[in-house]
Amino acid sequence: MITVLTAFIVDFIIGDPHTKLHPVALIGRWISLLERLFYNEKSTKWEHFILGGLTVVITLLFVYNITLVLVLALEFLPNEHWSYIIQGVLLSFMICPRSLAKAGREVYRYLVRHHLRIAQLKVGKIVGRDTDHLDSPEVTRATVETIAENTVDGIVSPLFFFAIGGLPLAVVYRAANTLDSMIGYKNEKYIYFGRVAARVDDVLNYIPARLTGLLFIAVAACLGYDAKGAWRIMRRDASKHPSPNGGYAEATVAGALGIRLGGHNRYFGKDTFREYMGDADHELEPQYIRKTIYLMYGVSLTVGVLTALLSLGLYGLWS
Repeated sequence: MITVLTAFIVDFIIGDPHTKLHPVALIGRWISLLERLFYNEKSTKWEHFILGGLTVVITLLFVYNITLVLVLALEFLPNEHWSYIIQGVLLSFMICPRSLAKAGREVYRYLVRHHLRIAQLKVGKIVGRDTDHLDSPEVTRATVETIAENTVDGIVSPLFFFAIGGLPLAVVYRAANTLDSMIGYKNEKYIYFGRVAARVDDVLNYIPARLTGLLFIAVAACLGYDAKGAWRIMRRDASKHPSPNGGYAEATVAGALGIRLGGHNRYFGKDTFREYMGDADHELEPQYIRKTIYLMYGVSLTVGVLTALLSLGLYGLWS
């Protein structure tokens, strides 16, 4: 329980610090090293697929064992309570509610002040699509979508895996998610090399994504949003998302707020269309960024409490 509590306190105070020593940054450098070793433009499709899969296996095994050794080493501290506190600090690096909220609030503030160009630049730092052509409603949509989807990747999934396997499994999840974000693309370079990374990320997020959808519904009811609409839209539209998991967060938020997400996006100058999720009962206004942040924080606190209570029941207060 103390481990989870420490993680949330540290995240609340400092958020997700940008430093080269951040565990996720270190994992990213390890992945880059393996990519330089294994990726060759002249390789065949099957060689790319196999070597990309090997990159995933080596990374996950390496990260798991390093973290396990660290956790075991912490048990030799004179006071075992410090072990759980240190693990809590490390767990805080695996979650990012404060950073998500901060990024969303920055975009919101510039939109309400009518500084559209700055809002475009800010949202461009947290989404993969081109943003320099977006109007205010589209900047709002991009921000709401990324906060909703990252509630799964950045909060629920790490805590879910911590609950079932402790810190080593939480770090393994973050490594798998980092692999997907670095090489799991469907472009010419990574279509085969990154395929295993993308599939592993999909499998690991399968249960947490659906759990996140249910938590969004519960939190929507507590906040006075449209919980029935969230349930209806999740069931109707979640499968429309190109990701097998992303729709469970985005569609549910769309239903809770009475807005429509999805539509036309541009990536590297190329226009694409993603099916709509939700009904356009309300115009996309900056206020919906704030409401999405409230939903995200509600889910964060709920899953944090559930994880802490589970830890308390299994291992006691100091765990």
